[in-house]
Order: sequence, then C-alpha cells, then structure tokens
Amino acid sequence: MTETLWVGGATSTVDLDIPSLWEPRTDSLSTDLGPAPFPSLRIPRNTRKVACVVDAEDTPLWESPPESPPESLPESLPESLPDGNATRLDGASLWAPLATSAAAPMVDLDRVVCPDGAPLWEPPVNGHAKDFELAPLWQAPTEELVLGLATQLKRVMLPTADEVEAPGAAPSGGLSLASVGRLAVRTYLGARRAAGDPRLTGVLRAAPSVAYFIVRSRTRNAGAALDDTVVPVRATPGLALQAYLDEVLIAVLRHPELLPKASDCTSAAADIERLRALFAREGWLDRPAGYHRDPPPPHDLETWSEHRGGLGFEHVAFSSGWEPNPLEPGWARWMGHEANQIVHASVSRVPGRHHRSWLVCAHGLGMGNNPAMDLRAFRASQLARRGINVVVPVLPLHGPRASGRGRGEDLMTIDMVDSMHGVAQAAWDVRRIIRWLREEQGAEQVGVIGYSLGGLVASIVASLEDDLACVIAGIPVVDLPHLVRRHSPPDITRLADTSGVLGPGADEVHRVVSPLAMDCKVPFERRFIFAGLADRMSTFGHARRLWLHWDRPAFETYAGGHVGFFLSPGVKRFVDEALRRSYTSAAAA
Repeated sequence: MTETLWVGGATSTVDLDIPSLWEPRTDSLSTDLGPAPFPSLRIPRNTRKVACVVDAEDTPLWESPPESPPESLPESLPESLPDGNATRLDGASLWAPLATSAAAPMVDLDRVVCPDGAPLWEPPVNGHAKDFELAPLWQAPTEELVLGLATQLKRVMLPTADEVEAPGAAPSGGLSLASVGRLAVRTYLGARRAAGDPRLTGVLRAAPSVAYFIVRSRTRNAGAALDDTVVPVRATPGLALQAYLDEVLIAVLRHPELLPKASDCTSAAADIERLRALFAREGWLDRPAGYHRDPPPPHDLETWSEHRGGLGFEHVAFSSGWEPNPLEPGWARWMGHEANQIVHASVSRVPGRHHRSWLVCAHGLGMGNNPAMDLRAFRASQLARRGINVVVPVLPLHGPRASGRGRGEDLMTIDMVDSMHGVAQAAWDVRRIIRWLREEQGAEQVGVIGYSLGGLVASIVASLEDDLACVIAGIPVVDLPHLVRRHSPPDITRLADTSGVLGPGADEVHRVVSPLAMDCKVPFERRFIFAGLADRMSTFGHARRLWLHWDRPAFETYAGGHVGFFLSPGVKRFVDEALRRSYTSAAAA
C-alpha cells in the first residue's frame, strides 16, 4: 500500500516497504503553492513555495514560523482548491496551505527536522544530503550543485524502521537488514513459482522419461521373436536425443494458464456424464458412425487468389454448417466460437490442363496459421508435378477459426466434450470439401492424408466416406482421452481422477470420433500408416493400434520423434509410393 504524504508541484509518497519522503512530479518549476514564511527553512532560489505539512496526528513535520503562525489548520479543504489537498486513506486532510493573503519573501531551505528535533536532511554538501547518521540520504544527478528543487532532488528516502534501529545500517547503495529480508522473501516466492511451473517440472522429468522409454523398448524387443505385432526399436543415442527433444517440447507447451482448475474438472465431468447418457439412448456408443451426418456441398463458397512466401494459391472460405445436437451439453459454448463457423482452406492446383486427382490434407495441432507453410508441409509443389491438386483446410479453432489462441489450444483442454465436438466438426468440414471437389470441380479421385491430429481426422473420414483413392495416416492420434491423460502434469492427473473427467465416460463418448471404433471403408491395399519409433507426443502406440485395427496395411516406421518424418527419406519414399499405387495415370493426366 502507498500513502500520499503531500501533493502539489511535487509529490510525496510513503511506501510500506521503502518510505519515500517526496519525489518531483516534473522538472517544471512554475507552480506556486502559496507563501512559506519559514525562517528556519531555507528554500533554494527559483523554486516553489512550500506550505505547512503535518502528519496524520496533526503534528507539524516542518516548524512553523513563530512570528506568523497560522491560526489553525482546517480539517479538510474543498476539492476545487487550486493548490491541491492531500488526504489520508480515510479522507481526512493531511495538510493544507497557509492563507494566501500572507506575504513573505522567498527564503532558502536550510534543513528539515522531525518532531523529535532530529534533522531529516540538511543542505547538500558536494551534491549529497545527509541523514542524522551522516549517511547519504539522496544523491543528486551530478556532483555539480544545480539550482531548482525539482532538478536537484530526484528522490529523498526515509529510512525504514529496521534501518533506524540498526546503528550500523549500511549507507545508500549498500544492503540493509530490511532489504536483505525483502530480497530473501522475493527469492523464496520466485522459487516457489518456478517449482510449480509445469514447464520447468516437465523439462526436469524429460531425461528420466526418455530413460524409461529406452528400457521399455529393450524389454519389448526381447519378445519380438514371439510376437510379430511388436516392432523392434533399436535404441541409439540419436533415437534417445529425438525422444528427449519431444519431451522438452511437450513440457514447453504446458503453459500454466492452460491448466484446468478443480471447478473446471468438476463441470467438465458433469458434461461428460450427461453426454454419455445421451449417446447411450441414441445408440451411438454401439454405432459410432451413426453420430455423423452426411454433409451437403458448400452453398456459399468464395475464392480469391493469394501469394505468400513465394507460393501462389487460392483461398477458399465457406460456412461450416456443423453444430452439435442442441440437447448435447456444451452446445451453447461451442456455438459461441463465431469465427469457427467459417471454414478456410488453401488450394494448390496443377498448372496447365484440368487435372482431376485431388488430395485433401488435414494438418496437425498448432498449424493452420500460415497457408504457405502448410502447403509446403504437404509438399504441394512436388505433388503438382505428379498431377495431383492439393487442398489444406484449417481445422476447427485453429488459425483464422480461433476465438482466442490460434494454435488450437482450446481444442485440447480438460473439457473432453469440446475436443469431441472439434474432431467431429473437422471430419464434417473435410467431407464437405470432398463433396465440393466431386460435384463442382470434376474430381475423379480424392484421397486424404493427415499428420498427428490430422491423422485422426483423416482416419475418421476414411471410415465415413466411400470411394476414397487412399488414406495416409501420418504419426496419427487415435485416442484423445489417452493422449490428454499421458501429457497432463501429475497434479492435474490426480485432479482429473478425483473428478472423473478422464474416466471411462470420456472413453465411451470419444468412441464417436475414434477410428478404432469404426470400420475403414478404403480398400486394404490403399491404406497407409507411418510413425516415429521415438514419438513421445502421439506416441508410436497410437499408430500401432490403428495398424492392427486396419488389418496390418502398409506401415512405415522411422527412427525419430514426432516431427522427424519431415527429414526422413524413408517416409518421403513411402508417401510417394502410396500415391503412385493409389492414383491412376488416367485420372492424373
């Protein structure tokens, strides 16, 4: 708390930690506070006149002149007084100017004394004021004596109570017992905040987590000879390093502001339970595909040309048209994301003749902000040379569809109802684009590919759409509740277990957006999966579960982390071969 001691041409504040006697408001010296007939006080020439100042008990802090004392100090002054009126926190007047009719010549400020007679400060000696222990009380900006109170005095500090009681207190510029104590408290509080920061704790746990991953990999390798579903992992220093980088990245993304509170978990758990009961009545827990409606092609689609980062493309926008069932909990919250109701997509066409082969690409979490980067991530230029057009839609709550944060954080929260709605809408939007390509763009072959979260979306679309040219699931996520449980800090995991928000109810509700609960409609020979053996984000186990559910189609693994496939020549060859086998030359011509 800061209490104003007096105001006017210069202000004076008293702080509970570092009491300040006064501090110049400006260097302008034009304000006149009224006459100051104080023969015991010397005011430098060309400075302001000073009024009487009293403390909270009406004890004069500055001596009044005996020959012309004021008759009395009013308890309060009107707010319109031109010279200002300082008050205590309770509104009582702390000081008041003397009668303006009194005339007195300007005098120089000699010294200020406290009520007990101890000098508060004395005239500057070589630019320094001294306190009553002869320690520097303040220091002028230069050693040269400058006339003018506002320019000469930058800040005058009252000693704290601890400093007054300690006869050996350090002079200004040193450390007093009080300042050392405050520094220790600040250091302790800072250490507590750092210890509670999930980013720091996540970084500290990264190395033990990688060590545990290496040990488990060696244990699984021992059983590979007896189980052909086990993919051997060769633990090398490079593999461990990529796993460690994944763990550090996960830790950095755990921003404290994104962590849920107990009240968040309680309300989210209630929503999950209500939604589970609704899905059970509708039969969608047994028939998850029945939750998804067949979308029509967009009716209000707009296109315009853009050029970013040396890449030209078309920008497509249309109304999504998807919304949860009004009976579903979270309907109003989801519909409150107004920007999310418009779908944005980037289209890269093959130049020259009209090509009828298309690939719809679903990006990963955190993408969607830079269309040129997204198109390059899916190698649009290389695909154009193969005669394949590319469409990259922005997933819900990403990029221009976000309500606040633009990297999709609102899609991956403890509220598993929102995450389910987001994935369901993403599948709907991709299917509307497929309708548009087939009915208005003359597409003969349309395939889907997705990375990470986009791999989940592509896998769901492959379970709902007929006649897809192919489905390529890259480093896919297939179980969102498991992913949230895995990446939550320990205290959040305990909180989620207590509330039940990540319990069996979340698993049941997410069956409607799980490719593991639906049959893939794409022919076996045109299903493709790739994954990183050291992936610590979506983890290799997600891709393996999808591989087993799809009856073990073509599966490419690489010795790297979550985003290591960008640098993997094996993954590039695998995707190229998948497209070559899936798209006929006639359609691509």
